[in-house]
Amino acid sequence: MLGKWRKGLALIGIWLWACAPSRGADRLPTPNEQVRATLVDKCLTCHAGETPKGGLDLTRRASALAGGEGGAAVVPGKPDESLLFEKVASGEMPPKNPLSAEAVAAFKSWIEGGAGYPEEPLAVRRAGRDWWSLQPIKRPKAPGVESSWVRNPIDAFIFQKLHANGLKPAPEADRPALIRRLSFDLNGLPPTPEEVDAFVGDRGSNAYERLVDRLLASPGYGERWGRHWLDVVRFGESHGYEMNQPRPNAWPYRDYVIRAFNLDTPLPRFMLEQLAADTLNDVDGLTRAATGFLVGGAHDEVGNATPEGMLQQRADDLDDMITATGSAFLGLTINCARCHDHKFDPITQRDYYGLQAVFSGVTHANRVISADETPERKAAATRVAAELAKVENEIDAGEPLARVDRDTPARAGVRFDRNVERFPAIVAQGVRFTVLSTSNGSESGIDELEVWTNGDAPRNVALASTGGKASASSEYPNAAIHKISHLNDGQAGNDHSWISKSPGRGWARVDWTKPVAIDRVVWGRDREGKFSDRLAVEYYVEADLGGGRWQVVASSIDRAKGPQGGGTAGQAELRARQLALREKLASLGSQRSVYAGSFAEPGPTHVLRRGDPTQKGDVVGPSAPSAVSPALVLSSGAAEAERRAGFARWLGDVGNPLPSRVMVNRVWHYHFGQGIVASPSDFGFNGATPSHPELLDWLASEYAANGYRLKPIHRMIVLSSTYRQASRAEAGAKGPAVDKGNRWLWRYPPRRLETEPLRDAILAVSGKLDPAMGGPGYSPWEPNSNYVRVYNPKAELGPAEFRRMVYQFKPRSRQDPTFGAFDCPDAALVAPRRTVSTTAIQALSLLNSRFIIQQADFLAERLTREAGGNPAAQADRAFRLAFGRPASDLEKNVSADLIRNNGLPAFCRTIYNTNEFVYLP
Repeated sequence: MLGKWRKGLALIGIWLWACAPSRGADRLPTPNEQVRATLVDKCLTCHAGETPKGGLDLTRRASALAGGEGGAAVVPGKPDESLLFEKVASGEMPPKNPLSAEAVAAFKSWIEGGAGYPEEPLAVRRAGRDWWSLQPIKRPKAPGVESSWVRNPIDAFIFQKLHANGLKPAPEADRPALIRRLSFDLNGLPPTPEEVDAFVGDRGSNAYERLVDRLLASPGYGERWGRHWLDVVRFGESHGYEMNQPRPNAWPYRDYVIRAFNLDTPLPRFMLEQLAADTLNDVDGLTRAATGFLVGGAHDEVGNATPEGMLQQRADDLDDMITATGSAFLGLTINCARCHDHKFDPITQRDYYGLQAVFSGVTHANRVISADETPERKAAATRVAAELAKVENEIDAGEPLARVDRDTPARAGVRFDRNVERFPAIVAQGVRFTVLSTSNGSESGIDELEVWTNGDAPRNVALASTGGKASASSEYPNAAIHKISHLNDGQAGNDHSWISKSPGRGWARVDWTKPVAIDRVVWGRDREGKFSDRLAVEYYVEADLGGGRWQVVASSIDRAKGPQGGGTAGQAELRARQLALREKLASLGSQRSVYAGSFAEPGPTHVLRRGDPTQKGDVVGPSAPSAVSPALVLSSGAAEAERRAGFARWLGDVGNPLPSRVMVNRVWHYHFGQGIVASPSDFGFNGATPSHPELLDWLASEYAANGYRLKPIHRMIVLSSTYRQASRAEAGAKGPAVDKGNRWLWRYPPRRLETEPLRDAILAVSGKLDPAMGGPGYSPWEPNSNYVRVYNPKAELGPAEFRRMVYQFKPRSRQDPTFGAFDCPDAALVAPRRTVSTTAIQALSLLNSRFIIQQADFLAERLTREAGGNPAAQADRAFRLAFGRPASDLEKNVSADLIRNNGLPAFCRTIYNTNEFVYLP
């Protein structure tokens, strides 16, 4: 009940604020004033304009009395007969945001009094071209404040607001708290006890500055701040929707972002690379993966076979690109203008489709890019290839021999991804694979046909790169990605597969130069596990013995009927290792297939009436929102690449005020838990107004003066007295009473660690964190190749999963089994800020999950190793590792009793569950 009362009070407060312009400060609003404010703020968004929802126009009294599709909305003097009152009283309207009891009572009094309109027509309050965020950035002068607390201009702006509100800043935090705060804030990891001791003992006048510079230069900075950006741009590694198949080659975009932050890439360049890296000549392979931003959102692989459905899906994909671009770089909800002019911001529907024309040549797809060839990369590729061959030999050794002499099942049914046909060694100079029927009756497909020699050092003699020659009965017409040459090109997956022309039938053949002894043929429909159609279910395999002689060595006759989705339980671990090695090897090749979009010259773009792709209106050329200066000038016939590059350069134009404001506000948001603008991706009318508008523009000006690099802004923020404040409220301080939300920053805001640094800290303290950077991520999910992908958590995690969480494979709509409860976004939508909840599931996950129990055992082993067998010494070492400080005498005594009575692992679980471990100091 208390929660409901508080919620109702908050709604009343919002409603009173909305009515404030129409009343004096010394009286309560009348029912007419209350209803007017509610109509304007909550009702006219739907019930106004040329096509009001339900035919009900509430802008005028006459149209309200006339009503809409449901009949008369208002009957003066009779609230019980008024449909409008019925809807608001039941909570049905406004949708998702029912009115308070007081607001409903105001509606009743208003109708009883005759339902008079104070003015006509009522109009939605909205922003115009003079909206604050659209104005040029002008560097304000820092306030002249006389206070020893002020270290830099940031403090002057903050102190001025504090003083105006009768507040004083909190004292400075102590050194252990500062290094812990800085380490998590800039690197996402706790400081080691040795680092804490060195900083606390450093009496140099610039000790704090040197600590800041060291952390900003650390590779961990990119991992920490790159994760923030991945939230903003909805990065995920699966397609979403009902199939939710993985994108195993989306990770290069993540690596690009981490590197870009570590390099402190200037903002104009950062935006250009993500929108149009393919147009640049001075970039390496990883930077070319930056266009993964464009196709980073969900994509429906199933689609809709109807023409209308395909048009709708295409429109949805483009809307995702527009939404991500508008929110990430401009802080505008441009997507709200898809069906009509924006209700609140000066963005027209024509603006929306002008931006759609910019992206109309972009489609969701993999793209092959050149990797950076180095001796280290080649050596690593050789090592990984050798390890992969060893693992696959182990997998294949577990397969039973093919039996061509029996017609009852002796082997499992065929798999979609990889099948092994083992047989006694035979000398041959070619292999032919003949398909008799497929799983769905369609044309047969094979992504790679491998033929392996026997012996201790097996090799694939079918590869084209070693002399293998492929041929086939036919080739799928008009499909550039399904050619005969893909049978033995060494690249797996549907995009590199052969498909026959004849439904249900066909043959594929590979020959090599000299006869060799072979003992297995390996084949699959799609090694990536995405496609299960066209799978050969009836077939036979022949070896060419020379002289026109052929011998059948394997067939489907001894396999179980029906395709199999997965392997045996005994081989699950080997197959998981195989998958990880394949992904690693693919990342080390001279070419890399990356989920970074494909580009083609687009057709005309039309304004769509009501956003309906079947109702085409005027043709529009590529453009940017017209209310944002300067104007973007692109010809209507501009080439596809020119459109994206031109738009990116417009974003980076020194005269465009939005990207700089938005980016420095994001930095402030992540440092203090709340931005100067509390809605980081909405600088429009419905977004929050700046708490310190002059400071925001001063930071944006400073950002430009430093070449649009973020590290100088970080440095200035964390060096300020504002940032160095203690997080505890002083006894007798006015802050909690005057500014409960801490918008004026009278103390450093205490905050719980987000999901990633919390998990990473647990691993760091246990001593098991793997610092390896880059490449394919680890997966906490059991491998499977289901058509509708299932993400079941692994029962046990090992060293392969002990990397930083930014490298965790991230499917959409599925959360980490232990840490997903800690408000981690699921990548279905952009997440410019994370919610913070406190739930029983969080407590239980930190106390009883397999991962915590495992890591507590590892920490116990570390404490025994580093502190010996004395419980008090073990407790002190645990406090230094976990909290960055020594334990007090009382803490040592209590902890030692806990260790003696319940065991060291139980004490370690307690450490992981303390507020001091989970919260920033």
